[in-house]
Amino acid sequence: MVDSTEPAGRILVIDDELGLREGCRRALRRHGYEVETAATGGEGLDKVRETGPDLVLLDVMMPDISGIELLHTIHQHNPDIVCIIITGYATVELAVAAMKLGAYDFIAKPFSDDNLVLAVEKGLEKHRLEQEARRLQRIEEEATRLAREKAMLEELDRIKSAFMRKVAHELRAPIAAIESFMNSILEDYGSPEVKRLMEKRAAQRARELLALVDDLLNLSRIKDVKLETAKQEVSLRQILEQVLGLHGPEAERNEITLEVDCQDCPSIRADPVHIKQLWTNLISNAIKYTPQGGTVSVRLWAEDGTIVGRVADTGIGIAREDLPRLFEEFFRTEQAKAFAQYGTGLGLSIVKEIVEEFGGDISVESELGKGTRFTFRLPVSSKDAQTGSGEGDEVLA
Repeated sequence: MVDSTEPAGRILVIDDELGLREGCRRALRRHGYEVETAATGGEGLDKVRETGPDLVLLDVMMPDISGIELLHTIHQHNPDIVCIIITGYATVELAVAAMKLGAYDFIAKPFSDDNLVLAVEKGLEKHRLEQEARRLQRIEEEATRLAREKAMLEELDRIKSAFMRKVAHELRAPIAAIESFMNSILEDYGSPEVKRLMEKRAAQRARELLALVDDLLNLSRIKDVKLETAKQEVSLRQILEQVLGLHGPEAERNEITLEVDCQDCPSIRADPVHIKQLWTNLISNAIKYTPQGGTVSVRLWAEDGTIVGRVADTGIGIAREDLPRLFEEFFRTEQAKAFAQYGTGLGLSIVKEIVEEFGGDISVESELGKGTRFTFRLPVSSKDAQTGSGEGDEVLA
């Protein structure tokens, strides 16, 4: 139900003639309009700002400011206000000038109450239609936004479901293997040597399962934007030296040459645990997928306000068609599966998440059978960003 006390519209009459102002007030109030008046342009502008009328009746000739100038100022303040020009000097030129500045209508003095009310009704109807159009536009924009967000939520739900299926699939294989080995042992199947072999295989699958769970937890922590990482000033060189100390013996056992070119670099704002994971995944992968007698090279330098890290190998390489999927969760190339039976397929996903978390980027170049080269860039946190000698022009072996 419409509130009967609500005015039909709020009108402001700006005219230096007292009789005209009062005449307009009486005529419009009889039709339920709320009417304010002003004797000068300055007073009228103050009331426009204070009361926010729906429609202004505006005299052209006033002592302090012309109606044409005031019209422009009113619309600068609020373009939704409908302005009707009233004047005793009606000319085509004046009407054109007023319309160009946004006047809705033009009333020549003297005018009857009926003409005044008709002009005001038409002006307020225009105002209502424009308000309704904007309301509908807002509703349409909100509906579009909600539809877009709904589609995004549906896509996230689809991705989540697909990820859960992948996780279940990856977890099922080692668990099923462990169960099979343990059932055989419990049923006293085979000789002591066979049982011992099954125990070793069950333990190996348990280690693989634990590695997969660890990678899933690490990926989950990195992806969870609600968690504040313990960022601090970190030296990539120091952490790299720690990681090389752990993986150097592995490379030596596999007769892989480990080449290191590590320059002094500024520190970055990062979580040291994540930086260690970054180096560990890249270097361990390079060693893992490089045959005996191959080479893994690790470089670190500063360049153009960034720290650049590179891990290259002379390993099995990656097919061109597999490169776009390389950072997908659980993705392993057929060559990787054939060369090394076990792998979680999460290492490079973790690497990409870490690099992007700290505002960097990572790229990969590879040729099947010849090797792979990963290059990441992270922004330095210091204003004294050093510029190193730049990246070399070495090519894949």
